[in-house]
Amino acid sequence: MTHTTLPPGEALPPLYLASASPRRRELLAQIGLSCIQLPMDIDETVLPDEAPADYVLRLAAAKARAGWARVAAEGLPARPLLAADTTVTVDGEILGKPADAFEARAMLQRLSGRSHEVLTAVAVCQGARADSALSVSRVELLPLTAAMLDGYIASGEPFDKAGAYGIQGRAASFIAHLDGSYSGVMGLPLCETARLLAMHGLDILGSHGHEQ
Repeated sequence: MTHTTLPPGEALPPLYLASASPRRRELLAQIGLSCIQLPMDIDETVLPDEAPADYVLRLAAAKARAGWARVAAEGLPARPLLAADTTVTVDGEILGKPADAFEARAMLQRLSGRSHEVLTAVAVCQGARADSALSVSRVELLPLTAAMLDGYIASGEPFDKAGAYGIQGRAASFIAHLDGSYSGVMGLPLCETARLLAMHGLDILGSHGHEQ
């Protein structure tokens, strides 16, 4: 494991993020938080008969525990550690990240012209304390033509995203309806995240709630 390099003490961010995702880092910046990213590589295999909600909650918690173990092992300063996991589910089946263009096309064809759910679990760990929350959103895609599929797959966007699309990119053009959390579909529901961080001493709303 590579040892974590921290910025100077006076510039030390207020939390750790157990993810390499630039999207999650940008969403934290949106609510005024910088972070130290500590990517965690864990087994993401779905357990037999595991429900989608149980799956994302389990993975977020596992990432948080692994991240905190790294903080402790490296003797890093105590800060809340945030982890998250996102999955797409349709007909009760979990759709992960596509392995190739063929799998991406198959996933997008399943989602074409219908609605599905995007689940993102968030976990915050600090010492022995761990708290979690779940965001569930329903997304409806337009019917996708062969040309739309070809263009989107050729863009390369589908390959690091659950369900083979990202709402913050080109796929926004074929999202017909969203019922839930836009940031949750991106990968980090900010309402749930802010509530959990407040429980661990980072009261974002308390410090900014009276600003207009």
